[in-house]
Amino acid sequence: MRTIKIAPHTPTEIVVEELDSNRTRIFAYPFEAGYAVTVAHPLKRLLLGSSVGYAPTALRIDGVTHEFDSLRGMMEDVTLFIANLKSIRFKIKDDSMQKIVVDYHFAGPKVLKGSDLNTDDLEVVTPEQYLATINENGNFNFSLVVEKGIGYVPSEDIRPLVPEGYIPLDAYFTPVKKVTYEIENFLVEDDPTFEKIVLEIQTDGQIDPMSAFNNALNVMQKQLSVFNSEWNVGGEQYDALNDGKEMRDLLQKVETLNLSARSFNCLDRANIKYIGEIVLMTESELKEVKNLGKKSTDEIKEKMEEIGYPIGGNNVSPETLATLQKRLAKLK
Repeated sequence: MRTIKIAPHTPTEIVVEELDSNRTRIFAYPFEAGYAVTVAHPLKRLLLGSSVGYAPTALRIDGVTHEFDSLRGMMEDVTLFIANLKSIRFKIKDDSMQKIVVDYHFAGPKVLKGSDLNTDDLEVVTPEQYLATINENGNFNFSLVVEKGIGYVPSEDIRPLVPEGYIPLDAYFTPVKKVTYEIENFLVEDDPTFEKIVLEIQTDGQIDPMSAFNNALNVMQKQLSVFNSEWNVGGEQYDALNDGKEMRDLLQKVETLNLSARSFNCLDRANIKYIGEIVLMTESELKEVKNLGKKSTDEIKEKMEEIGYPIGGNNVSPETLATLQKRLAKLK
């Protein structure tokens, strides 16, 4: 039997299917019609754009002055070597480190692969990736800067940050290779309009898919937290996260009460600007407001009771009243 709802259904089920070490499928359901894509699409964007990964950002090669140079003893020129280097995925073993500089020394003949770049501090998660071929009697010495970051940063932005003698590199930090989602219909009792999210995440091995997923959720929550910070109401700032709805009500301007012109003007001339100021007053103090007669006093009392905050603040906690006084002191 269909009913009229007063709130959207909250999904309750989540299933995680690990396809392999770098690929995971997540099922979440049941969502109200239209809500699944509202959740899935921003998650996809955040997975691809905010997942933390590692990438080489700068390179120094002995005997090389720029990226279009060539190096005696190596089959590839520097441009091709850099292209191959960008295909290798690194991971700094100490997660607390933002950046690491590693020196390498190789002698030929040798075929360099990703595994040759492993060190005590740096792990290569694409060990079979080809890098370069060093000819017989060739020597190849270079230093590599690997950093932690998100998204993509072009070499032009990195150039001012690298030491002299280093070649800046385009940095592809994103460890998430692919994110796809599908929205499927899902039956709840006799209603077929509910939806299921099928989200598939593939990473490059720097992090596992569930770590990337949890990071995306955390980023989303932090982005939305802006709405729990300071709000501007009537040109004034207050902390909505700590103060909550009650404080928002109390810090509304007096004009929101829609008082008669006489009542409002009396309060305004007395420099009473906020509803919370009236809450903090006793009935005797209100009667002492200049030119505020009995009819206006009764009107104000009635309006305050209508909005749930009678004069005297009897239904407001002492802690809230104390906070209110501090907030009003800053606003006045």
